[in-house]
Amino acid sequence: MAFPPVPFQEWFLRQTSTGNAALNAYVARVKADGGVVETIGCVPLAVWDWVAPVAPTLLLDLFPNAAAAYSLRKIRAAYSGSAVRVRKEVSTVSSETDIGFLADGSLDTTSLLAFASDADSGDVFVVTWYDQSLSNDATQSTAAAQPKIVSGGSLVVMGGASKAAIEGSISSLSLTTALTPTDFSIIHTSEGSGFVANIGEYIRISNYYRYNIDGNNYISSDADSSQPSIYIGNRNGTTLNLRRNGSEMDSSPHTSVATALNITTIFNRSTLYFVGKISEFIIFESNQSSNFSGIETNLNTFYSIYP
Repeated sequence: MAFPPVPFQEWFLRQTSTGNAALNAYVARVKADGGVVETIGCVPLAVWDWVAPVAPTLLLDLFPNAAAAYSLRKIRAAYSGSAVRVRKEVSTVSSETDIGFLADGSLDTTSLLAFASDADSGDVFVVTWYDQSLSNDATQSTAAAQPKIVSGGSLVVMGGASKAAIEGSISSLSLTTALTPTDFSIIHTSEGSGFVANIGEYIRISNYYRYNIDGNNYISSDADSSQPSIYIGNRNGTTLNLRRNGSEMDSSPHTSVATALNITTIFNRSTLYFVGKISEFIIFESNQSSNFSGIETNLNTFYSIYP
């Protein structure tokens, strides 16, 4: 038998007048979870089941407020868009489609490879890498400058878990709106050499990794760039820190003039290009040093980059 909803206050009084312990426990839990039980309608107690809220597991739900976030996995529960827009040529005729995520948050590689099945040379290129934070998408309309996501019919991958990646050579993706942070944390998973982003003062990965701030003050350290890595570059005031795979790359922070960056593109700086693979690129316009460990754990759990 179905019961119509009744005002909560009326129902509450009926139940509490009999000293209903289960009801009291339910109300206490709802209140503890921030619910306003006095304003909701309800049905008899038999159909009431309180379920504890699910703890967030996606990166931007754990560590919100990124200024821009590009990833080939879903990293924010509220984001309902696709991961990338891709392009192929069939007999030199171009067509495009959006590729989204599976229920587990990973890239829908089945749809991507199906799209690639008749592509010339088996290649599929990225037209747009969608921002999962604030709609600051990174795009490239020039076909010759688009990075690959499928090469020769095979998915581009990186990391111990062989997750999807985007491969650049003479490629670039331009942010819709340039970002100009003073304090920042820039996080990315990458494998390769060359420039990762055009930020005026730059981030570079080659035989060393460098944040060059004013031409004189910088941080740098030897790194094996041929290996997949999780990098975090951070500036807090005039203090610079650089991390790779969960550890500081330098024994002590370096100082710099705290001038604002000018982040405009991914994969290149001027005429110099990042040659390699990227799976995730996230920009915070604030110091995230208190979250480094959690961010790195979240990334490494998915990509299996270091022990």
